[in-house]
Amino acid sequence: MTFKPLNENDTVNTRTLLHEAIPLAGTIISGSYVDTTLTPDEPTNLKSYSHGMFQTVYDYAYLSSSANHIFDITCGVSSTAGKTFGTDGMESKKRNIYGQMAQLLMGYDLTGSVQLFDEDGDLLAGGEKMKEIIVLPFSRLLVKDEIKKETFEMKLDVTDYVTAAQPQAAGDLITIADLGASNEYRVNSPAGEYGILYAAQNGVLLDIGANPTHASGSNHLRCGLIFYQAGIVVLTGSVFGELLANPLADTGAGDTFWNDGTDDHGIDTVLTDNTIDEMNQAFLHRINNIQFNNTTELNSTVYFCRVNHNEFNYSSNPTYLEDSRVRVKTQSTDEPVAYITTVGLYNDRNELLATAKLSEALKKSPSTEFTIRARLDY
Repeated sequence: MTFKPLNENDTVNTRTLLHEAIPLAGTIISGSYVDTTLTPDEPTNLKSYSHGMFQTVYDYAYLSSSANHIFDITCGVSSTAGKTFGTDGMESKKRNIYGQMAQLLMGYDLTGSVQLFDEDGDLLAGGEKMKEIIVLPFSRLLVKDEIKKETFEMKLDVTDYVTAAQPQAAGDLITIADLGASNEYRVNSPAGEYGILYAAQNGVLLDIGANPTHASGSNHLRCGLIFYQAGIVVLTGSVFGELLANPLADTGAGDTFWNDGTDDHGIDTVLTDNTIDEMNQAFLHRINNIQFNNTTELNSTVYFCRVNHNEFNYSSNPTYLEDSRVRVKTQSTDEPVAYITTVGLYNDRNELLATAKLSEALKKSPSTEFTIRARLDY
């Protein structure tokens, strides 16, 4: 067996980003899989837990072995929000969830206090804080290494609550997207890079007019944050409330966020008086579509195995010789010939680490040279 060392000019490291489109239709998230034998009907692709702190959404009935985890959903309220909770409002759990998510995604300030979710990501300048949040951590199965910037889009119905199904006509939907995030993302999070989510209706960014504290430089509606490597979307509860021209606050006809079968509720009431599971189901009921591109980072090392004209012209295979003569030579003056079928990569102790098989054997003689490109992906 013949060995040839590789030098620094024979190797190169590369990084390739692979992207896959992930479409999540609202009918899959909420509506397609329902147990109608229960009163009220219950979705069979939504898994609840005894602790009641979050729910898990699947693409099929979750008891099925073919079901895939899509995302989790929960909500939180900051202890600084100044909200009064009802008996069933799960105050401590909602505050704990807010604190945990803020600690994970926003980190701590210089005093050691957990930083609140900031609407524009400019933590030093202060600005508007998101104190009531809806959190969607997406499955790693979908996100892979990260969500590709400027590909996230979510469509939500923001009209009066309808028990059967929201109308979800074009004029009833707002589109939430990370517009301009390819160049305008933030890096001041312990969880990695994140972008600002903006809301649009009929393709036009919403102008909030008389509410400038929530406006970006071009007076457009900011409504959340998306953390790309973590695969987590955080929306402000105000996206259904004060940031809308017609807030779903249950102050009159046509502005109900959710009905529990008995009473109408506005967004603030659901966040403070209802359970997390009820808030989740009210939100899922309004999803029309979610889509984004994921990213898989493929790191490779390419080895250029150079075969010069005077190298590897003979084989160490025992069948290469017959009666002490080279099989492929009929005359003593004939050129030796060998066939390259495999490339082996060895460490400095000549221990085999990897092999690369050629699709077809390469005929090698003193009159030919080759450069074989072997790539290791990891």
